[in-house]
Amino acid sequence: MDLEAVRTFAAVAEAGQFQKAAADLSITQQAVSKRIAALERDLGVRLFDRTPRGAEPTIDGRAFLPHARELLRVAERAVASVHAGRRPLRVDVINLRGAASGLLRGFHRAHPGTELDVLTLLEIEAAVTAIRSGTIDASFRAVAMPGRPLPEDLASVRVVDEPLQLLTGPGHALADARSVTLAELAGHRIWMPGMLPGSEWAAYYDDLVAEFGLTIEATGPNFGSEALLDTVADTPALATFMGAHTRLVWPAGHGLRLVPVADPAPVYPHALLWHRDNLHPALAALRTHLAATGAVHDAPGTWRPRWVVPG
Repeated sequence: MDLEAVRTFAAVAEAGQFQKAAADLSITQQAVSKRIAALERDLGVRLFDRTPRGAEPTIDGRAFLPHARELLRVAERAVASVHAGRRPLRVDVINLRGAASGLLRGFHRAHPGTELDVLTLLEIEAAVTAIRSGTIDASFRAVAMPGRPLPEDLASVRVVDEPLQLLTGPGHALADARSVTLAELAGHRIWMPGMLPGSEWAAYYDDLVAEFGLTIEATGPNFGSEALLDTVADTPALATFMGAHTRLVWPAGHGLRLVPVADPAPVYPHALLWHRDNLHPALAALRTHLAATGAVHDAPGTWRPRWVVPG
């Protein structure tokens, strides 16, 4: 199948006119017609109906269009793959202060010559779309979410299970505890503003609440980490969950306490997602580096949602 003919078909479908598509592609209208005719011969179907307003895809044309666009995307990724070493590795993390960001810093220290672009995309749908389009090379996520299996052209591997800790102010009832169980947290107010409905972390905490009867409040605007720390420090009735690998610095006067959670210890499972066709050499190096960290998944005495991809 002639890729230029496929490209021309997509251009005509987008423009709705052979003449407009010819101008967009910087070729003659006659060349457009010849390419479409050749593609129709290859496929054995008619792709367009001529109308007074231009060209309208037939039923077969509409069925072929998404596959044509995917062919073009694959071709773009194939071209990019042979030039991948000339551009940075583009990786998405949800939180620049979180565990995934720490993993990337470790990779960069081990591979100082590798150029990295680090982005933050909040929603998993945006990350999946960016991976499939080639906008980014990989994303750190908790997968798969309930009812949202990953597309077959994406691969994933769990890279680290991050324990959760309870963060309290000095006046909280559990501030001086050496550790706390999930059962002991029932009845305490855990404040986590900015919880995005439908997000992977919201799904995680929904399961945690359902299984252990916790009270997690997501009310109020999210003014960032500093405002969260200020409020928790000044409000004895509030606590929050904090990932053990999250890097935060707060004023000494806040008197904040990090209390380990145990029996079981809830862990947030971070995974790396990438497109199976992505041949960027630094992506392979990143995956090798993460595998070498030797993170233990589903360790005895830990809890994670049942829908998470096994380690």
